[in-house]
Amino acid sequence: MKKEDSGRICRKDINAVKEADTVKLNLAAEKKRVYELFARERLLSERGYRYIAGVDEAGRGPLAGPVVAAAVILPLDVFILKLNDSKLLSEKQREAVYEEIKQKAVAVNFSVVDEKYIDEHNILNATLHAMQKAVQGLSVKPDIVLVDALKIPGLDVQQENIIHGDRLCASIAAASIIAKVERDRIMKNYHELYPHYDFCNNKGYCTKKHVESIKKYGLSPIHRRSFSIKGWDCVES
Repeated sequence: MKKEDSGRICRKDINAVKEADTVKLNLAAEKKRVYELFARERLLSERGYRYIAGVDEAGRGPLAGPVVAAAVILPLDVFILKLNDSKLLSEKQREAVYEEIKQKAVAVNFSVVDEKYIDEHNILNATLHAMQKAVQGLSVKPDIVLVDALKIPGLDVQQENIIHGDRLCASIAAASIIAKVERDRIMKNYHELYPHYDFCNNKGYCTKKHVESIKKYGLSPIHRRSFSIKGWDCVES
């Protein structure tokens, strides 16, 4: 073996060791982050609450499609890689975390409230209705419900409101992912029915292409009539 070849192999070995060490450090940091995400749930568990449900929604802001709410009860000793607020994850990451949540959760449920209900009762009431149904449909009744900034009416369960809960509480983060993935799948299915509106990409949100399609083709059956069309200069990039 030539001397330069030997040196090249040694450098490869050293780089491989460095990469392995980096992976270990990153995994350790991720485990620590997820562990800290369970801080509120652990505190409530110490106070005697056994089943702690997190609740969140997806789809309050779009021009079309339903609002979806999810409720999730997680075991406190679970590790789910990249568990976080759904808005901080890519679509591919959300799909992977979604599957792991479904496998490891004590209970998961989601509820869909369509655009007709939204138009009749307004988006806030539709969101609260979806959240109520999501909690009530859990296979395990929670001892307490953690909600991101809202109070859900009609529940005979104690609630705790946590601002930015999807970034601070593991169970709410999990609910945000379930709700987002389920809603995105619904909108992709709607794209097959109404391909002009690009629902597979915009998921019903206000984008330049979406608004141009509305101007050209009019509203689809799943557009929210109660949402103002005036000033659709609210276009997101």
